[in-house]
Amino acid sequence: MALDQTTHDLPCGRALEDVWDRLDAVTEHDLTCPHCSTARGSLLALRDATRELVADETRPPLDLTGKIMAAVRADVRRHRGMVPLSAPEPGTLEVSEQAVAAVLRFTADETDGIRARRCRVLTSGITDGQTLIEAELSVAAAYRDDLADVLARLRDRLTAACSSAIGVRLVRLDLTVDDLYDR
Repeated sequence: MALDQTTHDLPCGRALEDVWDRLDAVTEHDLTCPHCSTARGSLLALRDATRELVADETRPPLDLTGKIMAAVRADVRRHRGMVPLSAPEPGTLEVSEQAVAAVLRFTADETDGIRARRCRVLTSGITDGQTLIEAELSVAAAYRDDLADVLARLRDRLTAACSSAIGVRLVRLDLTVDDLYDR
């Protein structure tokens, strides 16, 4: 079976492929013909650049696979669940459960004596046009005598953040203190 090979002819009548084949065996025509000379210069530059790329032994960072897999896992989590929001215009408006969890973790981190750990958000329904959510948040808390007050204040702040920053109503919040730390 013969392969159909297309040639790319230069204005002088020579094929570009012939110039490529004779890069190291220059003829008088190659040196005097402006078309062949220009093509030859470009092909030499291409060959040098290709050799340079082949010789480059740059290795990907050791953590590249980890970064790729983290991005894949984040994308999977992002599409796991969407929280519908009420919209003043016709159409739908949604935010990912992951985005809601990020707001809750940020709010927790902004609370004195609290460091957010894991957060899980689930949509539990819609009442009177407002989306109801449930959340599970684990935190590390500063070791202090008024921990119960800090957690009550955290609960109030998280409820307010859901309402004002996102537009959903937090109907259940499970707070877990996973760890205590010194201030």
